Amino acid sequence: MAFATRHEPIPAPVRDIVAPESGWDAGQTDTAIFAGGCFWGVQSVFQRVKGVVHTTVGYTGGTAQTANYRDVCTHETGHAEAIEVIYDPAKVSYGTLLRIFFSVVHDPTQLNRQGADIGPSYRSAIFFTSEEQRQVALDYIRQLDAAHLFPKPIVTQVAPLEVFYAGEDYHQNYALKNPHNPYIQVCDIPKIGELERQFPALFQDFRL
Repeated sequence: MAFATRHEPIPAPVRDIVAPESGWDAGQTDTAIFAGGCFWGVQSVFQRVKGVVHTTVGYTGGTAQTANYRDVCTHETGHAEAIEVIYDPAKVSYGTLLRIFFSVVHDPTQLNRQGADIGPSYRSAIFFTSEEQRQVALDYIRQLDAAHLFPKPIVTQVAPLEVFYAGEDYHQNYALKNPHNPYIQVCDIPKIGELERQFPALFQDFRL
């Protein structure tokens, strides 16, 4: 995956969404939705980013009736395994979250898969909640592709968020609760290490 061979974090987005210096209520939050393979690893990264208030793993892209792990694993429901990130824009910007998403979380050049996890539910996707998020995400993808920072073009889908369905309780904070699981050891713990190495000023410890 991309994070395993990258020595430096990718450049920050030229265009970003920054909280205004005035008129912003203390503690006011915003929401970002990302899909980048198995949601265990995506959550394990974002919950350790300073400025992130809360994360929830779940599903988006399909219907409520099929928003459950068993159905989503058939790869026939239209859902992606995704994570809802509630964050404080005064502490971390949307563009910074995108930068971490592309640098550490996953390989954005793999279509409908991440490593050995294969199928459209593991696709790379950004589900925007506003027109501004959509434009920032699209501009950043164009910026990264133009800089040829990855060996292949980015295939990340940028789509409007319709509904986010929270996943089952046993999936929430799964990597934190099961640190000795071989899958977590191989796929997710290295991402946490890369977050701390590439973004030390943004890294925070996380415990339940």
